[in-house]
Amino acid sequence: MEHHMRAEYVGGDTPGDPEAPVRKWHMVRGAEEPRTLCGLLLDPAAATQPADAWGTAAARPFCKTCGALYLREVP
Repeated sequence: MEHHMRAEYVGGDTPGDPEAPVRKWHMVRGAEEPRTLCGLLLDPAAATQPADAWGTAAARPFCKTCGALYLREVP
């Protein structure tokens, strides 16, 4: 299964705003999936990053629950 990270934005900001600050990065199953591993439903237009960015500065801040669940799903 291929995982990706999807952005959750600070309240009131939207994915269409290029200056919108990311509140937290979450992990999703597949690039098109809006539901995060922790159960949050994010905007399908939210920014994504490859799972390889997990654990790097580009992924901060990251959802701890998604991180724990992601570790259980990847070899």
